[in-house]
Amino acid sequence: MATPEGQITQIIGAVIDVEFPRESIPRIYEALKLKDVDLTLEVQQQLGGGVVRTIAMGSSEGLKRGLAVAATGAPISVPVGKGTLGRIMDVLGKPQDNQGPVKADEYLPIHRPPPSFEEQAGGQDLLVTGIKVIDLLVPFAKGGKVGLFGGAGVGKTVNMLELINNIAKQYSGLSVFAGVGERTREGNDFYHEMIESGVIDKGNLANSKVAMVYGQMNEPPGNRLRVGLTGLTMAEYFRDERREDGGKGRDVLFFVDNIYRYTLAGTEVSALLGRMPSAVGYQPTLAEEMGVLQERITSTKTGSITSIQAVYVPADDLTDPSPATTFAHLDATVVLSRQIASLGIYPAVDPLDSTSRQLDPLVVGEEHYNTARGVQAVLQRYKELQDIIAILGMDELSEEDKLTVYRARKVQRFLSQPFNVAKVFTGQDGKIVPLKDTIRGFKGIIGGEYDALPEQAFYMVGSIDEALEKAKTLQ
Repeated sequence: MATPEGQITQIIGAVIDVEFPRESIPRIYEALKLKDVDLTLEVQQQLGGGVVRTIAMGSSEGLKRGLAVAATGAPISVPVGKGTLGRIMDVLGKPQDNQGPVKADEYLPIHRPPPSFEEQAGGQDLLVTGIKVIDLLVPFAKGGKVGLFGGAGVGKTVNMLELINNIAKQYSGLSVFAGVGERTREGNDFYHEMIESGVIDKGNLANSKVAMVYGQMNEPPGNRLRVGLTGLTMAEYFRDERREDGGKGRDVLFFVDNIYRYTLAGTEVSALLGRMPSAVGYQPTLAEEMGVLQERITSTKTGSITSIQAVYVPADDLTDPSPATTFAHLDATVVLSRQIASLGIYPAVDPLDSTSRQLDPLVVGEEHYNTARGVQAVLQRYKELQDIIAILGMDELSEEDKLTVYRARKVQRFLSQPFNVAKVFTGQDGKIVPLKDTIRGFKGIIGGEYDALPEQAFYMVGSIDEALEKAKTLQ
């Protein structure tokens, strides 16, 4: 049977109307291909009278009415499996790294239902990152979803790169990185960093541990709207596939930078698709679009997807509908604070705003839980006293409160840590701190074991032993 053909009747930016014969109208989400131009369209609406409204997956420059369009009879399908490892691909799975075509045995549609309730599995195992503030206060679950929230320039991408660096190296699983509407420069830096650290093996790409899918800032909105689903489809395949050793399923890491741009791409095309905008100009389908993506990022009985997502917070307002909608889907939220970054403390994680479902004595153990809550109590008290200190000075505080302030300042300094990926800025080698050393260090500070040490000794060190060494050089 011949594929139905239609022609373009209207072009408004990224949204293109195509007219087909009435008896062969393409389905919603079906991919359409232009005959004379290398461009794919995705059907979004059926307007009646044989006309469908589509989103272009590339630039619509140079198109004109009357151009022939062919229906493919299927959604956008992308390559999956071993052939994608070590490669940079776009939203359609086409290579972007000048390394030849992607050799894939299988192609899967990017629109797929999430696993059923029977197939899903919850995870309680901790994923240790080697970053003190995260491991202590915001522990990650294997197979969980983590959001890195922050405004412009507080370190979302640097934190994400460090997490990839620490986890992908220690942990032999596979990773998929989806760059959604971020800077091309960062995508390029990430690629070269992965080659340097051995996560990508350019000599033998099949030995690589990461697949990359990019739809950067300069891409049309249709591209940015779907690139997250392309990356997720590749991650789902790795999660469910049969391994060489005969076992089924894998633990996969799925990184998204930045989930806000996915929402923004939806906002850009929403008005063109004729939808009435809702709060703050966002699309009325915001919650549903977010749910479609997030519900598929889940763990099954065969394997897990641990997802780490950077979330841009417009104007540092966490109540903005986009970050607020994302919050509902996450197991752990790491909030990056401009106030903490201004003190020179990096990673600029807000220890009082960040939360994790895993911070539970039944999951992390009594000692870890009590130390984390003790650290938060000391920092909370310090926050309450800051107004008094600003007005009356330290001398007006009771001895007990003075001690709390001194310990809180040490805790605050000790929450900082040099990163491997930030070595070019700091000149310091990055540190990966084991969880037991992290707990021992913070337990000692709030317990008063290190009251005699200067607070500067705790700044930008790894374990507490390094702080003790640094203190000797300061005295």
